[in-house]
Amino acid sequence: MGWKVLLPQELKQDGRLLLERQGHTLIDGRGFETDDVIADMQLHQPDAIIVRVTKMSRKVFEAAAPNLKVLVRHGAGFDAVDLKAADDFGVKCLYAPVANSTSVAETALLLMLYMSRNVSRLRAMLPVDYYAAKLKTPMTTLNGKTVGIIGCGNIGSRTAKRCLAMEMNVLCYDPYKPAKDFPDGVEVVRDLERIFTESDYVSLHAPDTSVTHNMINKEKLAMMKPGAFLINTARGGLVNEDDLVEACKNGIIAGAGLDVIAHEPMHPDNPLAALDNVLITPHVGGNTAEAAIRASYMAAMGVAEMYEGKAPTWPIPVIDYQIARTYADTKESHKIPAGMFDY
Repeated sequence: MGWKVLLPQELKQDGRLLLERQGHTLIDGRGFETDDVIADMQLHQPDAIIVRVTKMSRKVFEAAAPNLKVLVRHGAGFDAVDLKAADDFGVKCLYAPVANSTSVAETALLLMLYMSRNVSRLRAMLPVDYYAAKLKTPMTTLNGKTVGIIGCGNIGSRTAKRCLAMEMNVLCYDPYKPAKDFPDGVEVVRDLERIFTESDYVSLHAPDTSVTHNMINKEKLAMMKPGAFLINTARGGLVNEDDLVEACKNGIIAGAGLDVIAHEPMHPDNPLAALDNVLITPHVGGNTAEAAIRASYMAAMGVAEMYEGKAPTWPIPVIDYQIARTYADTKESHKIPAGMFDY
């Protein structure tokens, strides 16, 4: 007979076809706000839901009980899902961890390039004084610079590889990963302070956990070079935004490229938006056409596997980062002299 599958947001065609061919009924929801989803849960009592941006609170699971069996995140992040509540109501939670990894890694590189070329100033100056924009705008290359990557999972590893291709020196910090599992060519760093003191770009690729929340604060920003940039394509909760505003305003660091902020959607009076050395994009790192197709199919695949009684390929991991195993082993990278290939 198939299941009823609630879709608060669009599911791409390949994913829809996979589920329809298995006999499932797809319910296009009235919206993705939490209240909309609660209303649809109460009305339709679906067996499964595929969610993108909806905050899945305990109230949602209460409204969905007792019929909801499976929740699938249409993407890699799952901090908007109350996993304890899901477990209490017997809902299996899945995700699509590699669907948008390439897209987000490209976004991190985009933000580095944008900041290195001072694009905000170029755009502001161009209609005012063409030659001042062209000849008096400070710009740098990524070649020979050092990037420090915090979190070297699917996205962090892909970012590291792309930075190596740009002939950057790559430092990677991830205490939960053995050195052998880091990409070839990077230097595995176990001392987090080195990331801040040595990097020209600090790029965040960690989840927002009890360990990492607000990890980028006044103290860490003060360790960075005055010409360094902060890049965040992970979660806004990693950064203390008040401290970041002060660091960017007062020249503690050169600026920041942010695809995520603490409160989304962005408040109109967010002081970061007023700074010309900060670029904010609306959490679009994983929103390419290709990533959306992959995420839709992987999410649909998770529902299909659960319906068939199979072990799901991508269950959301439950990790207590306070007690999770950490590693101290390292490996050396091949360092590229600054400007070696700059000709």
